[in-house]
Amino acid sequence: MSAEQIASAVRSRTLSAVDVVAAALERIRRADPVLCAFIEVWGEEALERAGEIDARVGAGEGALLPLAGVPIGVKGRHGLRTAGPLLAAGCVAVGATSVPGPGTPWQTWGLGRYGRTVNPWRHDRTPGGSSAGSAAAVAAGLVPLATGSDGAGSVRIPAAWCGVVGLKVTNGRLPSTDRTGLMTPGVLARCVGDVAAYWGAMSAAHRGTALGNGADGTIGLDGTVGSVGSMGPGGSIGSDGDVGPYGTYDHHGRPDNDAGPPGAYDPPTAVWSPDLGFDSPDPAIVAIAHSAAVQLAESGALRLTRPVTPLHLDDPAPAWLALRTPGADPAPARRIRAANDSRLDALFADAELLLTPTAPTSPHGHEGPGERYSTALTWAFNLSGHPAISIPAGLDPDGCPVGLQLVAARGAESLLLRVAGVAERHIGPWTTKCVRI
Repeated sequence: MSAEQIASAVRSRTLSAVDVVAAALERIRRADPVLCAFIEVWGEEALERAGEIDARVGAGEGALLPLAGVPIGVKGRHGLRTAGPLLAAGCVAVGATSVPGPGTPWQTWGLGRYGRTVNPWRHDRTPGGSSAGSAAAVAAGLVPLATGSDGAGSVRIPAAWCGVVGLKVTNGRLPSTDRTGLMTPGVLARCVGDVAAYWGAMSAAHRGTALGNGADGTIGLDGTVGSVGSMGPGGSIGSDGDVGPYGTYDHHGRPDNDAGPPGAYDPPTAVWSPDLGFDSPDPAIVAIAHSAAVQLAESGALRLTRPVTPLHLDDPAPAWLALRTPGADPAPARRIRAANDSRLDALFADAELLLTPTAPTSPHGHEGPGERYSTALTWAFNLSGHPAISIPAGLDPDGCPVGLQLVAARGAESLLLRVAGVAERHIGPWTTKCVRI
């Protein structure tokens, strides 16, 4: 069941939160010795919390719990620090998901209770990092939703390699403790509706959060976030406890008063880029992601257009690494960020979406990625602050998932969710072929 289906059933008392959580804990008990997706499992605490949810529903408070009884994983041992709005909405945290352990190369795998985290599709491959356990747990159906954080692609890459949906929000839109401003919270789920439910809960809790320290919404080199005013969140939570709709916002994140009648859908314009102008992704990955983009255009989910000037970003690696290296000269980061922001601003002035492969390669083995950066196509948007979502695009010749990345203007999470939701209806559900443990 999806998170939305679980919450609806618990609110209507068709299911009890205790039974839902007990079933999730049993799935984890059976599967985690193989997947190694969890660092800790909080069985007793989770069942106690589920009982409290059932009591509140029985007392007539179901409308206050849009995610009543939904079992979730939280990224790492400190994941509960950012999960407050989800718990307030009725979620039940069942455990902490795996992240890279001490000495583990950051591009590779997570380290769970029983060993290194494996990809549910192929156990000889990594699920990606650093939200490794969250992606594996969601893909294998242990929980419908798990939190992540994305400082260079750490939500989107595992989402792509595990065949699930992963959202990175606009930098500064939700609280983050990262001094550089590069990392932002995110979520992994099996369907877009559940991602929208996450965004509804989180954005409602953090209305008015600043989007940047300048008129263009960028994040400062010192990691500080200044105010440029509040932007209305998409995916608001209704008084009846339902999450939705994804919202009608223009591509600058402002309420779109010309969106048409309810149910109308105006396909947004989108630009395809196989490499962002600087990378060399594997041709097979590009072909699969491009095929998915074409399929979305043919289905009416979006309209592919050619940019006036082909997108050619500077490689963000030197800037990202400089920002993460104490004492490094910030000048290269400043130059690269300014150049890339200018080019992205020009692109989003003419188009509403940018489409790319999520990762430049298939999931690699547990020995590591070698010299390849799996972040090549994702960390540019941690640097620029744009929101991005990875949706499944298909399978590579080895049977591993490939992701398609959708990027929008700052503050336009609603647009990403709306397009991804339409895409899901036309080419999803994507995870039904995932190998079960």
